[in-house]
Amino acid sequence: MRHLIALLGLTCASASAGTLFCGAYPNWVLVIDEAQGKVIDKIKLETGLPLGVRLSQDKKSLFVMTNDHNGVEVIDVATHKVTSHFVLNDATHQYRMQGAAPDPEGKLLYTTTTQITKQIDRYELGKPKYTIIDVAAQKISKTVDQPSNDTPGGGEFGAGGGGGGGRGGGPFEVSPDGKYLYQFGSSVTVMNASDFSVVERIQLAQPEAPAMENLGLGGQLDTISQPGQRVSIFNYSDPIIHNRVFGLGRFDLNTRKFDFTPIGPAPLTMAGLRITPDKKFGYTVSTSGTGGNKRCEFWAMDLSTSKITGTAEFPCRARYSFGISADGRKLYIYGAGFEIEVYDAVTFRLEATWDLGHDMTGSMVVLP
Repeated sequence: MRHLIALLGLTCASASAGTLFCGAYPNWVLVIDEAQGKVIDKIKLETGLPLGVRLSQDKKSLFVMTNDHNGVEVIDVATHKVTSHFVLNDATHQYRMQGAAPDPEGKLLYTTTTQITKQIDRYELGKPKYTIIDVAAQKISKTVDQPSNDTPGGGEFGAGGGGGGGRGGGPFEVSPDGKYLYQFGSSVTVMNASDFSVVERIQLAQPEAPAMENLGLGGQLDTISQPGQRVSIFNYSDPIIHNRVFGLGRFDLNTRKFDFTPIGPAPLTMAGLRITPDKKFGYTVSTSGTGGNKRCEFWAMDLSTSKITGTAEFPCRARYSFGISADGRKLYIYGAGFEIEVYDAVTFRLEATWDLGHDMTGSMVVLP
């Protein structure tokens, strides 16, 4: 009931259907109209299977990372056309990319790569390096060795995520002016975008919360944050009994100020934070138990009070991703399958199942 009352304004608002862009096997980006609940266009990729999709900062282009030859493709959002594509692999080298984040002008991608070199009798696996990819020149323009003391972390490209730095420190974000990179893990590392030199390390466990340890920011979706701000779910544990707790973290990319609000005990896994367009309400999916005891729930949160306002269980998938519609009225369970399950964001009732006719690769960008 609290959830229904809290979201009364959302139910009264007029619906505004948007467009979804999803990666799918074997080499497609599907364009899905939310109003019709079906695929209205298919964008064929030249370099293979899409691993992730990332929206440019001006929201005019999509950057797609592909698996077959470690490729990059650029798609014009308005026309659904591939405007540029290239691969990083050559006859003796392969590059495993761990996510990417575009600069404000969409000319550079910041990522982490691991080089695999083919020798006469073996393959040599290199160490992860910070990497700049020049999109116009269609090549790697700079690599820098990662410091050995960087905190390991993961970042899934575009899956909700919002770009990743991958092994060696977690996902990247780029400052609004393009001068700095922010890498999120148990601390925030601020680096010069030109050469990855460290400017500052910001410890997230601040003095006003001395009982916190192992705090880390989760991934983000392109629609989550205000420009220049990262809003995410975080987890931390106390140093005595290591009880895991989750909360909301907000990091301002301009002022480098970090604020966090604890909410409650952390479940086994959480699917990241999805926020309504008015920034008033957020949603996540929690998973507890394993095997036959696995339990999946929607959690709704009032972002003004950082309190949970409603929960509801739904049938678990073995693997899935979680998204929200452009107007914030629908929740999506999708990925690792041919269907998107559509739930009402107020009642949490299953409203529709969209059969896309293609097996999705788990990445989605939502545009109004």
